[in-house]
Formats: sequence, C-alpha cells, structure tokens
Amino acid sequence: MRGRFFVQAVPLAVILLASGCASSLREPPPLAALGGPVSAGQAPGAADVDRLLQQAEAGLARRPDPAAVEQARELFLAAAGADESRSEGLLGTAKATAWLVDHEPDSARRAALATAGVQTCQWCIRRAAGSVECRYRLALALGQQARERPATAMDALSRIVVLLEEVITTAPHLDEAGGHRVLALLLLRAPGWPAGPGDPNSGLEHARKAVELAPEYPPNLLTLGEALATTGSHDDARAAYRRAAELARSRAAAGDPDATEWAKQAAAGI
Repeated sequence: MRGRFFVQAVPLAVILLASGCASSLREPPPLAALGGPVSAGQAPGAADVDRLLQQAEAGLARRPDPAAVEQARELFLAAAGADESRSEGLLGTAKATAWLVDHEPDSARRAALATAGVQTCQWCIRRAAGSVECRYRLALALGQQARERPATAMDALSRIVVLLEEVITTAPHLDEAGGHRVLALLLLRAPGWPAGPGDPNSGLEHARKAVELAPEYPPNLLTLGEALATTGSHDDARAAYRRAAELARSRAAAGDPDATEWAKQAAAGI
C-alpha cells in the first residue's frame, strides 16, 4: 500500500487556526499495548514472523475491507512482537494503521488510531535507527495525528518537514517519490510565514519533481493538479487530473485496490 497524505481534504491552515500547542511526540507505550487480540494473545516466536507477514500482506491487499485491514494490522503487530531484530512488522503496522485512519467513520477511533500510528513509527525508528522508511512513515503519521488532534499540529509541522527533507535526500524514489509528493502537499496546504511553512511555488516544484521521478503514479499527478490549480494554471491542472484519472482507471482494471479512490479524486478535479 502506498502512503496517503496526512491532511487529506483538510487544509493545514484550518487545522492550525483551530489548534493550540501540544507535543506531537511523547514516550510510546510498550509495543504490546498497541495491539488487540492477535498481537496480545498469540505469542508467536521468531520462526513465525515470515508466515505472519505473508498473512498480513494478504489481508492488507483486501482493502477496502476494513475488517481485513484491521486483522492485517494485528498480524503485523504480532510479527513485530515476535522478533525484535526485524522492522517489517512495524512498517506494515504503520501502513495498515494509516489506511484505517483515513477510512474510520468514528472521530474518537480515528484519533486513537492516529496516535497509535505515531507510536508505531517511534518504535520502528528505535528498532531500525537507520531506516529512512520508518522516518517517512513517521512523517505521514504525524500529519494524520495533526489532523485528528489539532493541538499537535504546530509542533508537528517542523518535524514533518525535516523528516521529508531527509527522505528526499537519502531515498528520493521511496514510495513512488513520496518525499516530494507529501512535502508538495504540505507546502500547498500550510499557511505561509510567519504562521507556517506554506509556499505554493515551492510546492509546485516538489510536485513536478515527484512526477519526474514517478510519472505513472496517479497520486503524483493528483498532487501536480492541485499545485497547478493553487498557483493559477487551471488548464494545466485539468490536464494533470485527466492524466491521473487515466492512469487510475488502468490500475483499477489491473486490480490495484487504491486506484478507484484515486480515480474519484481525479474526476473531482477535472
């Protein structure tokens, strides 16, 4: 599953204007506290990790079925708890949690999941300090937490920018140019100086770079469409959205579980 942006459909300016100031990172609870029945009760060993990961990936691939994704999250957590030398389970947990946050109708549950997502990524970094993907997932999780818990937004912004700049420098192709794509959206949606880092022109530059690095990935075209519209190039924006829709429909026909949502987003921009 590809990373989803953390302020989907909610401008950061709105979040920041409504927010106070609270720390976006706190000491995470024990890893076992983040899970439910599977991670808490199964007690698998290191020899079970590969099997658990395979089962979890199969469940995650069944989205948009939320029950399947929830079960996948528990299996990823079980894998993470079974072998403290491996980070794949934590990364999978972060991905599944992010999807659930974006598809959970209950606001209290969304907020709890968003915080759990941040905590999962903190554990990921502790376990794999050199993993740029753990840091990328933390940037996404901090953004979702900022959306669901606006008091954390001000503190989160600078952390997110630093994390994404690190991703761009060390792994520009990660998640189909996710560093550029997500930073572009942040710069487009955040308020400008002195309230925040917003800069639509820089956002457009990052959106163009994302498309340059991964031109066939629909979310990059969606981001470029938003950047072009924000900076006044409406005809070019519609062209970008049309291309995103074309690519998304092709992926949907090939079985990509996220592509139908991308196609709907593109259609809304045309």
